[in-house]
Amino acid sequence: MLYLGRVPVEKLLGGISRFQKDVYPQHQELFEKLALGQRPEALFITCADSRIDPCLLTQTKPGELFICRVIGNIVPPYPDAIGGVSATIEYAVGVLRVPEVIVCGHTDCGVMKGALNPEALGAYPNVTAWLRYANVEHREPQPSPGFLLALTEQNVVAQLRNLRSHPSVQARLEEGGLALHGWVYHIGSGTVTAYDETSRKFETPAVV
Repeated sequence: MLYLGRVPVEKLLGGISRFQKDVYPQHQELFEKLALGQRPEALFITCADSRIDPCLLTQTKPGELFICRVIGNIVPPYPDAIGGVSATIEYAVGVLRVPEVIVCGHTDCGVMKGALNPEALGAYPNVTAWLRYANVEHREPQPSPGFLLALTEQNVVAQLRNLRSHPSVQARLEEGGLALHGWVYHIGSGTVTAYDETSRKFETPAVV
């Protein structure tokens, strides 16, 4: 059991070694610049799900995204649950003054499934408490993929609404220097749909 437990760590350490040997030298100038400070272009709030890699998905480099990862890509409304998520938002929006904030949900989200069946999470009180911030208005005994997708989209819209309740976000929105976006990442197809405020639907975004 001890050996099996060490395998993942050894794999990660091997990755660090390859990074130092093969990757770092190719981007040394960038890392030396980043060592002096950061100026990210967006705050990216997404789920902690292991299948999501924000930088891989958006093809961004180190220093370009300020990332907040939390199960369900949930943003508690201010001043509820003041903690890591609200502190991250306040720092990114108020101190770093990012011009964009993206809330990104994803397909096959375990949090959405859990919110539909809270009784199955009785042994996990912290998860259960956190899920009260997920937007689950309707339930189906055996939810279809289409229902789960709709639920995921509703949750992203709800978290955008909660995001607007944070003072730092409110202030920047009033100044006109901040834009909020809602995305859903479709894991199987590698595509992203974005929320359109006018149509109130998630659509394939236009790529510039």
